Amino acid sequence: MIKKIDHIGIAVRSIEESLKLYVDILELTLEGIEEVESEQVRVAFLKAGETKLELLEPLTEESPIAKFIEKKGEGIHHVALGVDSIQERIHYMKENGIRMIHDQAKPGAGGAQIAFMHPKSTGSVLLELCEKK
Repeated sequence: MIKKIDHIGIAVRSIEESLKLYVDILELTLEGIEEVESEQVRVAFLKAGETKLELLEPLTEESPIAKFIEKKGEGIHHVALGVDSIQERIHYMKENGIRMIHDQAKPGAGGAQIAFMHPKSTGSVLLELCEKK
């Protein structure tokens, strides 16, 4: 079962530059910045009420986020759905015809386990399953 929208991922070229908008002007609270080696990104989480915004800055030109920015520019990258039992959710999605990018959960930011659904199965929206302990 989907519990909530955990966060909205936003691809940016520079976290530092983007924080001028999100922290200085929008006055959102920066909760932290970390690197996620498995995805080759640096992420910043911002508190926006019950939901978080996740700024995603590529660490390398081969990063999926770098490729996204090159193709589409900066902007909304994905919507993360908070779940319990992520492996069960992955299995359920596949049983119901949803193509998964990841067949197994993998480490994400903030200690979460994550798996992405392929946008060709979800109306061109990149959706992430996100389980936090």
